Amino acid sequence: MNPETTTKQNEALPVALEKGFIRNDALKERAEIFNHPQSFLRRNGKILLRRRKFALGAIIVGMFYAMALMANFLAPYDYRTQSRTEPLAPPSSIRFQDSNGRRSLRPFVYARRLADPLNRRYVESTREAYPITVFAEGFSYKFLGLFDTNRHLFGVRNTGKAAAPRLNLLGTDELGRDRLSRLLIAARFSLLVGPLGMLLASALGILIGCVSGYGGRGLDALLMRAADVMMALPTLVIVLAARAAFPLELPPLRAAALLISIFVVVGWAEMARLARGVVRSLRQREFVIAAQSLGLSERRVLFRHILPNALRPLIVQMTVMLPAFLLTETALSFLGVGVQEPEPSWGSMLAVANDVSLLGQQPFVLLSPALAILLFVLGARLLSDGMQVE
Repeated sequence: MNPETTTKQNEALPVALEKGFIRNDALKERAEIFNHPQSFLRRNGKILLRRRKFALGAIIVGMFYAMALMANFLAPYDYRTQSRTEPLAPPSSIRFQDSNGRRSLRPFVYARRLADPLNRRYVESTREAYPITVFAEGFSYKFLGLFDTNRHLFGVRNTGKAAAPRLNLLGTDELGRDRLSRLLIAARFSLLVGPLGMLLASALGILIGCVSGYGGRGLDALLMRAADVMMALPTLVIVLAARAAFPLELPPLRAAALLISIFVVVGWAEMARLARGVVRSLRQREFVIAAQSLGLSERRVLFRHILPNALRPLIVQMTVMLPAFLLTETALSFLGVGVQEPEPSWGSMLAVANDVSLLGQQPFVLLSPALAILLFVLGARLLSDGMQVE
């Protein structure tokens, strides 16, 4: 198609819309997107924010990703640092009053030691109080990948007389590693693999669904039978088998890339069927027939006129699929075939809850990864519900 023909076609669409030859709200909305993109985004953005479910879901999901992005700053200690003298320690006791009854506006902690290893009983030494401070010094890291620093959101100030005790807000694991630091760092892996796998699987499914819905019967039948086969297979079993075919001891980035690739291969079918149905329902609409009558290419009609009108249900479906992908990654790490130690993952941290004796002593501490997963899934579902409200 030469540039002159393309120019005439682009000029014909607004004229047809203005004279009423094409009466279709979707085409008018698309014309607004191309002619006034800022006003369209501003108006629809305000509509979405007015929906309480969408706004609340966006806040929850946004907070989780902000937490993952700034995990090193929020974490008081290196997630790999071990303190063998404090295994399975309970959360630190934050105090505002010392043993003599004197009150303090600044919170502080006491040093503690393991007095009874059999019963995991710790006792505090009240001889010296160690104040909690903000922007405390700690391990070095690169802040947002920009510059090196050793400042963290909070920590315990060293008074100089003795080594400052550790502030473990969620206690420690069996190797004495800080649970809060590992929970924050684990968010980077868990919130990368699941959502990124969902996005890539959705992109592949949308592409296959659009080609299937707009193509001929033979191609449609072939692609949809392949989708039916993928949907009939037990997803978790296939993912486990595919992951077991590779070595368990993989670097974190390679393990993440492997899991994402597996998710893409097994997760595209559901989105493909939805995209195919939406495209087939739109291909006979007035604005599509008008675009075809102007001589536009099949690819231009599909990706410039049909796909923009099909995006809303597809985006809603993506938010519905997000929790499933996250839970699949969590299940793999829980079963020991996800990321390997010492790298943390919410699933691997949750596996410690198998010990009933520990679960009875520190239920909230051990189930904190489950709470994080629950809140993120809740935020994703609120996003989905908010998008579906008319």
